[in-house]
Amino acid sequence: MSKRNRLQYGNAIAVISTAIIGIAGCESKTQVTTPSFQPTEVEVITTTAGKAMISQDLPGRLSAVRSAQVRARVEGVIEKQLFTEGSDVRAGAPLYQIDPRTFQANANAADAAVASARAIVDRYTPLLAIKAVSQQEYDSANAQLKQSEAAQAKARLDLENATPKAPISGRIGRSNVTEGALTGKDAGTHLVTIEQLDPIRVDFVRYYSDVLRLQQAVKAGKQKRADVTTVELLQEDGSVYPEKGTLRFSDMAVDPSTGAILLRAEFPNPRRELLPGTFVGIRFPQSVLDEAIRVPQRAVTAGAQGQTVMVVDSQGKAQLRAVKTAGTSGGDFIVNDGLQVGEQVIVTGLQKLRPGGAVKVMPWKAEQPLTLPAVSQTNTPSVAR
Repeated sequence: MSKRNRLQYGNAIAVISTAIIGIAGCESKTQVTTPSFQPTEVEVITTTAGKAMISQDLPGRLSAVRSAQVRARVEGVIEKQLFTEGSDVRAGAPLYQIDPRTFQANANAADAAVASARAIVDRYTPLLAIKAVSQQEYDSANAQLKQSEAAQAKARLDLENATPKAPISGRIGRSNVTEGALTGKDAGTHLVTIEQLDPIRVDFVRYYSDVLRLQQAVKAGKQKRADVTTVELLQEDGSVYPEKGTLRFSDMAVDPSTGAILLRAEFPNPRRELLPGTFVGIRFPQSVLDEAIRVPQRAVTAGAQGQTVMVVDSQGKAQLRAVKTAGTSGGDFIVNDGLQVGEQVIVTGLQKLRPGGAVKVMPWKAEQPLTLPAVSQTNTPSVAR
């Protein structure tokens, strides 16, 4: 081999060696920077079983237990309004003053007519005994007295009606007339409305088909019938009204147009928080489960394949599990298929998980107690009006 060829051969070997060293260095760096997978931190609850009441959430509307329209019974001009709009009034409280002068004059005239007629009867009484007046004259005078007394009673009633009074105790609304307005006798001018707000009632309906399903479940021994004596009210913001209501009425017939039964409940309303006309929900007790498993609603995912949860298996890995729910209880679902007592259900960290991924388990810190007394099944029949 010539000197020139030996030099070229040596350079080639040097280049190849440098390339091999560079590739090895890259592989070393790649191996060093490869990240190691850490378990995902999640919060879990351990399932338990306990007694739970299943109930239906039914739509309803508030209405006053009693409502009275105050109307003018006499014709005249309104002189004064004697109440504050929106305040509470007691039965018998004066509400308006209608100009009383005409009615007072009529009452005075009626009093005078009665006095005159009574004087004639008193004068005729001894004369009848001695036959100084006939029986017919005496009877005529006595009839005139009775007519005068009737006119007197009417005049006094008109004078009393010149001051319209509250027929019931309750919250008085906006006045429909102002001072100086003329009230009509025949039309019976609507002056104002009073509504009794404590207690307050709720009319709601329940599908008869739900009643039949409950009867079948009870007969099969799957559920126990609840003692329906009290109900709960769900306000517009979803919160539960603190006062319990009492079921007062259940219709004996099914509405043929809706297939529903009308029910009515009453709730204490001492602070006047509930107002007539408001749409609310009624949590109606239906049945009782002796062994119910609860999980937070946020732990359950609904998709095309149904409801699922993530559970932690014996190897500390997350696994997808299909479940079926029977209703809700506050922030919890009642699971009647797919879970067993003692399993760990993942509540938070679900967005970071994939089935089979390793997890680091921590107990879930619930904002509210997990166990709540009532389970609800949402139902939406038409609201009774």
